[in-house]
Amino acid sequence: MTNSIRAEVVTIGDEILFGQITDTNTQWISTELTNIGIRTVRKSSVGDQTEAILQILHEAHQRADVIIITGGLGPTKDDITKKTLCTYFSVELVRNQTALALVTQFFEKRGREMTDLNRGQADLPANAVYMQNDWGTAPGMWFDYEGRVYVSLPGVPFEMKHLMANRILPKLRASFETPVIKHKMILTAGIGESFLAERIETWEDALPPHIRLAYLPSFGGVRLRLTATGQDEAVLDRELAEQVENVLPLIEKNVYGYDDDTLESVIGYLLLRQNLTLATAESCTGGFVASRITSVPGSSAYFWGSIIAYSNDVKVNQLGVKPETLEQFGAVSEETIRQMAEGVRKTLGTDVGIATSGIAGPDGGTPDKPVGTIWIACAIPDRTVTRLLKLGQYRDQNIQLTTTYLLNLLRETISENVNG
Repeated sequence: MTNSIRAEVVTIGDEILFGQITDTNTQWISTELTNIGIRTVRKSSVGDQTEAILQILHEAHQRADVIIITGGLGPTKDDITKKTLCTYFSVELVRNQTALALVTQFFEKRGREMTDLNRGQADLPANAVYMQNDWGTAPGMWFDYEGRVYVSLPGVPFEMKHLMANRILPKLRASFETPVIKHKMILTAGIGESFLAERIETWEDALPPHIRLAYLPSFGGVRLRLTATGQDEAVLDRELAEQVENVLPLIEKNVYGYDDDTLESVIGYLLLRQNLTLATAESCTGGFVASRITSVPGSSAYFWGSIIAYSNDVKVNQLGVKPETLEQFGAVSEETIRQMAEGVRKTLGTDVGIATSGIAGPDGGTPDKPVGTIWIACAIPDRTVTRLLKLGQYRDQNIQLTTTYLLNLLRETISENVNG
């Protein structure tokens, strides 16, 4: 019987706490650990202070079997990780000749001068197992200490990832007998988290103990993550597939994909499958919809272009919106959004046209049409579907939500075209 192996990831550096850089290391490391059956139970960030780092390491020792540390391994005085590890393990720094030879070679190949600070990169805590960094001078280090494994890695993401993938993960696999952890992601749009939970409550309550469900909400959608733990990967894959099959009838209309799918990539597949072309007319989203669509490689096969119709003159002259429509109903109205979607489809000669028009904020609202009032539309040859969104006060959030809701409306409309 294999045991559950727990990990904690510790990032070191004032720049992380000050918000000057985004910590992407912990997410990547946790994903890779999960893939080999090691569960991350805590993530911590700490500044460049010796006592703070020591405290975090003492705490992690109580919680985890594997402690992964990134950062603080550079040659300058503010990089204190190695010295702090010496204090923690009660050892001295010792020059590692293998590390020194590789650091020397690193600088010679680049025609750069080797300084004493650079040579110091080869000084490691005496109990460290040196893990060669092929892409930099900061060393990787492995420690076995009081029944725990400590790993210290550079904070530079591409160096850290190469070390983890090529040296640390294989050694962890060889050091621990771990369970299999498998994830299955069900991707939904157009339904809120609480409504989704109510709809699938009976199914969720019937899940076996070794399969857990998590709700991961995002702009305009919710990801359902099923996590199964066991000993046989094939069995877990089959059980997860069965659970997806069981829940799908309850939420099928809102499911747009699985795992690494994106809403825009699924739309691209549907358009290609039906040999349809697409154009966008955007007002309040200012091109964000087109940006999402063209983020998919190969989107030029179905996406023909976009008209950013921020002014009413563009709506009239480029999209064919009638002046009397704008005068009577305004730019933010069902009548206008319908003509925008139909107009861009006609102007650019596509099968499908989608459009946005609204008040993203923070200004521009009225008592009748407050900030967050947004219309979206999808026009296909035989009909035009419109929808009113009533969102919040925050501009960026409104733009992102509108984009997701419009893409989902497009998906629903062309899916009905396929299924109907």
